[in-house]
Parts: sequence; structure tokens; C-alpha cells
Amino acid sequence: MSPRRILVVDDDPNLLRLLALRLEKEGFGVIEAASGEEALGKLAAEIPDLVITDMRMSGMDGMALFEAIHRRHSALPVIILTAHGNIPDAVDATRKGVFGYLTKPFEARALMVEVERALSFAAPAGNDEEDWRLGIVTRSPAMNRILAEARLIAANDATVLVTGESGTGKELLARAIHEAGPRREGPFVAVNCGAIPEALLESELFGHVKGSFTGALRDHKGLFQAASHGTLFLDEIGDMPLQLQVKLLRVLQEREVRPVGSAQAVKVDVRVISATHRDLRAEAKSGRFREDLYYRLNVVALALPPLSARREDIPLLASHFLAMLAARYRKSVGGFAPDALQLLVAGAWKGNVRELQNVIEKCVALCTTPLIPEALVQRAMEGPADDLASFDDARASFEREYLTQLMRIAAGNVSQAARMAKRNRSDFYSLLSRHRLDPADFKE
Repeated sequence: MSPRRILVVDDDPNLLRLLALRLEKEGFGVIEAASGEEALGKLAAEIPDLVITDMRMSGMDGMALFEAIHRRHSALPVIILTAHGNIPDAVDATRKGVFGYLTKPFEARALMVEVERALSFAAPAGNDEEDWRLGIVTRSPAMNRILAEARLIAANDATVLVTGESGTGKELLARAIHEAGPRREGPFVAVNCGAIPEALLESELFGHVKGSFTGALRDHKGLFQAASHGTLFLDEIGDMPLQLQVKLLRVLQEREVRPVGSAQAVKVDVRVISATHRDLRAEAKSGRFREDLYYRLNVVALALPPLSARREDIPLLASHFLAMLAARYRKSVGGFAPDALQLLVAGAWKGNVRELQNVIEKCVALCTTPLIPEALVQRAMEGPADDLASFDDARASFEREYLTQLMRIAAGNVSQAARMAKRNRSDFYSLLSRHRLDPADFKE
């Protein structure tokens, strides 16, 4: 498991290094910033588990830094270091949401106690990262911020509403919350409220008794009971009929269900996570969704960004899907040609991650080469066909893909790649330079 990461901010270089050394000695990964402005730049690239900042700094002070962090990363704990005479300011800061403060000089033990306390608050005890967020592939700061908040709320039973466009991974996030929480040993039950006919949805959710309607040949436990001691995920909750919304609201309030045709209520112990691609606030104002149910579902809201807002994740996701699908199709496809990857990164992706996965699957199914070429990606993306390329462009494209394939096979070893191409080393270097291919990029 990778070490917890702590961002340390101080405009005194000696104190900054001393604090970093203390934390590194305890096994933490440390990110150093010499000013509040630099700290915000570091946060744009990586979200740490904790921030420790001095209160008095030139330029942006510790309190201004906290407020900037809190606007973007409300779940990220901040500890402020302050001189003895500034304790009133530090106390005021804790009232505004700062996790805690330490007065200088402080003992190493006192620092570690406060750090451990903050980290236990920031990330409740649970499974390893590889377990609880399995399948969520990201390096996006926006996604990592959402995941940090998701892990924070997983420890309690607060009702969660996940919003986002279709294909952004709402069910994956719901499952991650389930896996990170105390109910992970219980079942995770998912139902698409828009995919089940209205006449059957009530029975599917709440159950029915034998003889309650034509075809009810035996008692049937609904999904609320099936998810007992676990999590029930109500996908596309915005498509639920109004009549059924009233009954769902009662279940959430009373924590009991009444099967269709029964006069007896049954207690249920289940966490509810719902999701929708609709704007439920607007739907409630227009009368298409019950406002009281909206507020009951929206205790904690998590909004997933579209794939177009996290393009830095596209190469990661593409490689993840490629490895998974190549194994499924039993094909030796090792990667994408550079132009093919560039085409993926530039795509519109209206269908988000789901559409990207479908495109990669088409490419793997049709690919006959070790690298997926640009033309195959374009075909799979159903984009407009290009005009016939000129001879020079076609030759350059072939050369680039050929050189890329050789460099991948040789793992960046130019001499080995040149031998495979039956070219001398100097000529091969010239070819790489012409196509702006850096051997270092291919080294394992």
C-alpha cells in the first residue's frame, strides 16, 4: 500500500525541510511548497491526504490558503502551525473548518498525534485502495477529490445522490462507497428504475405476497429485503413514477416496506444510494419529481464529471480497457500507435467512459497488428472518413507506426530496434528524430 501523502507549506526553507524530514522519517510521502500560491499549484497536480501549513507567510497566508483549499476540496483536512501569540487566530480558524492547529515550537510526538488523528478522520479504516475503488481508473484531481469525499462518507449511512451524464461511472462509484464502508460484507443490489415497467417496479422493490395479483404464485421478497445489511443502488431514480415516489419516501422515513397485497410492514436495514443523469432540482421545481423525496435522497451529493472534463484519464482508461479486452479476446495487442492515442484523447465522448470502452472493444475485436492504428480507432469512433492520403503522408504514417512498434518491442533499446529494421544505428536515430520519437518514452 502506498504511503499517505502530506503537503507541507512554509515560506521558511529551514523549517519547511525540518518538518518534511520529520514526516518522512515516520514513513509519509511529503510534498513541499514554499508559499500558499505554490501549494495551490501542487494541489492542481495531486490531491494529498493532508495539508500542514504555517499561519504567517508572505503573500497568501495559511488562512487564505485554507479557504482556497476548502472551496475545492472540502473533505481535505488542514492543520495550521502558529506562533504562541497567534492562538486566538488559530482557534478562530478551527471554527471555520480547519482540522486543528499546533503552536510552535512543538514536539515531534505532538505533531504525529495530530497527523494521525487528521488522517484517521480523512480516510476511515477500510479496504485497501485497490479493493474499495476497484475499476475506477483515474489521475484526475477532480475525480480524486470525489473519491476522497466518497471514502469519507462511506463510514456512515447517509443517503447519497450520485449525479452525472450517462456512462460516467455512477454505479462504479456507488459500489466503491459500499466497499469502503462497514456494510461491505452485506450485499450490493442494483436496480435501474427506468428499465422496469411501472406495474412491476413496486413489486420488484418492496415485494409481494402470494395471490396479490394475477401471476403472483408465491411470496416474493423485494430488493429492499434482498439488500438487507447492505446497499441498495437505485439507478435512474429520476425515471421513477410519481405514484411510486410517495411509497419510496415512506420507506426511507419509516425504514420498513409493505409488500404488495400485505397488511404487514417489514423492517429493513439498508443503505440507499441513488443516481440520475437528470437535474432533479429542476425536475422537482417543475413537479415531475417530488421535492420532499429529492431532499431525502440528496443528503450527500456527488457529481461525476464527464470524460471530456478529465481528458488526462483517457490514456489510462484506454490502456486499462485494452489489457482487459485483449485477455478476453485472447489477442496479443500491446498498445496504441501515437496518432491513435491522440485521436482518442481528442474525442468528443458524448457517451463518456462507457463509449470509450465500446470503442476500445471494437478496436481489439478487429485489430490484426500488435499496435492499434489510427485508422482503426477512427473507424471504431464512427468518425467521418478522411480523403485518400497523399503518398508522402501515407509513407510517413506507416514509418511512424513501424518505428513505434519496433521501439515498443525493443523497450527503447535503439541498437536492438535498428538490428530488427536492418538499418545502421545512425540512420535509425535520424528516423526517430524525424518522427519526434524519444527512445526514453519506450523504456520499461
